[in-house]
Amino acid sequence: MKNKTLSKTSMIVLIAAAMMIVLTIFMPWWGMKFYAPQYPEGLDIIVYPTTLAGDIDIVNGLNHYIGMSLFSNESFPELAYMPYIIIGIAILTLAVAWLRRKSFLYGLISVYVFAGAIGIYDMYRWLRKFGTELDPKAPIELEPFIPPIIGENVIANFVTHSYFTYGGYMLGIIFILLIFPLWKDRAK
Repeated sequence: MKNKTLSKTSMIVLIAAAMMIVLTIFMPWWGMKFYAPQYPEGLDIIVYPTTLAGDIDIVNGLNHYIGMSLFSNESFPELAYMPYIIIGIAILTLAVAWLRRKSFLYGLISVYVFAGAIGIYDMYRWLRKFGTELDPKAPIELEPFIPPIIGENVIANFVTHSYFTYGGYMLGIIFILLIFPLWKDRAK
């Protein structure tokens, strides 16, 4: 019969994952860099789970010419409640570590994957909205576009690079830590 209890090592790994989950609140998860002849050093939009950072005002000034809506913290209501979701997942991870049940771990992994899928969809939804709902009265007329979540895109004389940053990579490491106990405590 398979052991349904997680080992102490797995419990420690899950506690470490919970602490890392909380740390990601303070780290950027995603970014976009804009290059153009007049901005060879590039302009940045950096997305933390709680705020936007970077050259937001300059990018908004440029986006005005193509009729794109302004980027601001108020544009993304998710930023107001993301810390609560993150802390909730961290608490859930601690509960699974404390209870040390494999069945709960399967549920936790499912919640984590579901939250990640919703997050990626939400990013795509916002990128689509900002790139396709352009003001037709804007000074420069462009065909609607959808910036990629990861990769390069060319918009007029701007080349953009979208990428996950170290907070996003940390979320991947956390996923590995969550599935580690399934390997560590597999039946012999």
